[in-house]
Amino acid sequence: MSGKILRGLFRQKLRFSLTVIGIAVGVCAVVLVSAIGEIGTNEINTRMSGMGMDNLIVTVAEAGGTVLTYSDLENIKKTPDVIDAMPLMNIITDANLQNRALQVMMWGINENADSVIKLDVIHGRKINRGDIATENKVCMIDESLAIKTYKRSNIVGKTIEINFGTHYETFEIVGIVKTGVNVLQNMLSGFVPDFVYLPYSIMQTSLATENFDEIAVKVTDAVSGEAVSERLSKELSKEYENAAVSVENLLKQKDSMLDILRTVTLALSAVAGISLIVSGTSIMTVMLTSVIERTREIGIKKSIGAGRLTIMFEFLSESALITLIGASIGLAAGLGLSYTACALTGIQFLVSPMLCIITLIVSVALGAIFGAYPAYKAASVSPVDALRS
Repeated sequence: MSGKILRGLFRQKLRFSLTVIGIAVGVCAVVLVSAIGEIGTNEINTRMSGMGMDNLIVTVAEAGGTVLTYSDLENIKKTPDVIDAMPLMNIITDANLQNRALQVMMWGINENADSVIKLDVIHGRKINRGDIATENKVCMIDESLAIKTYKRSNIVGKTIEINFGTHYETFEIVGIVKTGVNVLQNMLSGFVPDFVYLPYSIMQTSLATENFDEIAVKVTDAVSGEAVSERLSKELSKEYENAAVSVENLLKQKDSMLDILRTVTLALSAVAGISLIVSGTSIMTVMLTSVIERTREIGIKKSIGAGRLTIMFEFLSESALITLIGASIGLAAGLGLSYTACALTGIQFLVSPMLCIITLIVSVALGAIFGAYPAYKAASVSPVDALRS
């Protein structure tokens, strides 16, 4: 039976090839759109996590400014479902590096910053506990800032002058950081200042304050984040009755954005899937033509004992096999193009095996559905009329 099916397929090689190509293009489009959506969502998720978008941001402000203290930080760390918390201070200011005037965003962080936000140190070291305790005048800077001024990324040991409003202070660069925020900076073409990371203690001293601007809180997941957010908001509101308390759940915002991306990907995949339906109509046309061309052959088979089910199975198998061959080629092409694009751009290649399986199953099912009518027509041919044709 399999030999007969294959002979039926290759009877008209050109027509067979064109039909397979049409199916392959449709499947390739579906796989490409789905893969781009999945890879893009994963990449954006990674970038947003690196920017601290999976945290809670706690701020407490009074008329005189922010009032968060070290004791607040310790209390937040003891809260259930909190993985870690870190103080944050930030200010946009002027700086001088390599005799070049720059605008930078200065961040005051502690030694555990990398447990809350993603800080990939590519040269040098991170700010440590000793730097915090002794208020060392050291800092880490973005790789983009180093390249902008020195035309290279490794400038560990160089110094940068930073404006604290009334005076400049000189800091030694001990680390070069590549963060997810650099992507945002590149997209906005310099509208986002380059980042400089200092020990929060030296920022407090230089700015004559004992408080933090914010506290970034790392939680287990989005569900626990909601509970932690409500708990912190109530506790801080009791402690600071006359202050404006804000606990912003960035994790919830991130999940909402990722849900939107997934919905868009699904919609685009559905649009690309229309091409499969178009390919299905071409299969029906090809199989109907094949029935007309093989009418005499069908009559001979029936006259020697072939039943309706045998004829139907043969034509259904042909249409399903055509679709399977085209879908396999399209799947391979789609995965190959996706992998090549990821390799060229340095993005992690990520495709769900379930996507591949579902694509093949749906394609074969469409082939069987669109081949059902031609198979029925073939099975309904009268042997006498068929032998006359």
